[in-house]
Amino acid sequence: MNTTDESILKNRVLIRSQRLFMTTSYQVMTIPASIEDRNYQDRILQDVSRTFALTIPQLPPSLYPVIGNAYLLCRIVDTVEDDNGLSSEQTRKFTDMFIRVVSGEIPAETFAKALYPLLSTHTIPAEHDLIKNTPAVIRITHSFNATQRSALERCVRIMGQGMADYQDNESLAGLKDLAALDRYCYHVAGVVGEMLTELFSDYSDEIGRNKQTLMALSVSFGQGLQMTNILKDIWEDRKRGACWLPQDIFREQGFDLTDLRPGISDPGFHQGLAVLIGIAKAHLRNALTYTCMIPPKEAGIRRFCLWALGMAVLTLNKINRNRNFDEGNQVKISRQSVKATVLLTSLLARQDWALEKVFAWTSRQLPEVDILGKKV
Repeated sequence: MNTTDESILKNRVLIRSQRLFMTTSYQVMTIPASIEDRNYQDRILQDVSRTFALTIPQLPPSLYPVIGNAYLLCRIVDTVEDDNGLSSEQTRKFTDMFIRVVSGEIPAETFAKALYPLLSTHTIPAEHDLIKNTPAVIRITHSFNATQRSALERCVRIMGQGMADYQDNESLAGLKDLAALDRYCYHVAGVVGEMLTELFSDYSDEIGRNKQTLMALSVSFGQGLQMTNILKDIWEDRKRGACWLPQDIFREQGFDLTDLRPGISDPGFHQGLAVLIGIAKAHLRNALTYTCMIPPKEAGIRRFCLWALGMAVLTLNKINRNRNFDEGNQVKISRQSVKATVLLTSLLARQDWALEKVFAWTSRQLPEVDILGKKV
């Protein structure tokens, strides 16, 4: 055998070895999800979110495990971003690592073993457990079809990168303007709406025919829910050094967010809250339009949307009536209100005209603001 033939043979062996390694790695990354993995997903959902543990099971059987898994992926990103025991560099490192875990580039075990010991007591026990069991969650992620995996991967990538960027700029001074708030809400919630729309469209050709319109409305839907959470969590966020309120909205009312303190009764601050409540209401109205575009026969998907929408409207009502609140528990809706929302929207889930009337009635005392933030 001459030198040239020997070189060619070595190259062929090398190529075959690389292919074998890639195939083996791929098989390791896609070990089939077990019954234990799926049982774990159902159980941990109950522990990390009472609300989503209530709404997700309303979905059709083929969507329930996908969207339950999607929520846990987002919760892992959120855990990394929120743990104040991690430095900014560590947060970005683990966020980037998790994005690669979801896309199948590195093993979930590597991520879990590196992050779990670093979590602080700020992170609740259920989230500690979730991080430790990331491999079980990811095995389920990798069992989905290509469209579903693509939607989940895109959501985690955009959310993770966006949240890491915003964390680097957290301050008590608030966001620069309403446009900055819009961008923040997109990265933490609007992109989730887009992901859900992708999953709904993959599930139903009938839903998919309205995909373009639903996509635009889904971002607004996400923003309405996120703005409600931002308003409810003003004081809890401030305790950890963050403020997601837009400076320009309050400046227009003669109030500087650097002067914000618990129990403040400044009329300018209260009026700024009113504007944001009105903007959130306008987005939630779009959420109702989105829900009514889901075929009535898909009552489970409609209930999933309506319960979140209904609870957000009730929360805005509590904030609006008590603008001088100084902790989130003061504007948290009661279990009785949750039950009433579930019952009423379930009864009316297929009737668009009735849903419109219920929304108009329950939101009648909220300020009216157009979607661009201009009072009408």
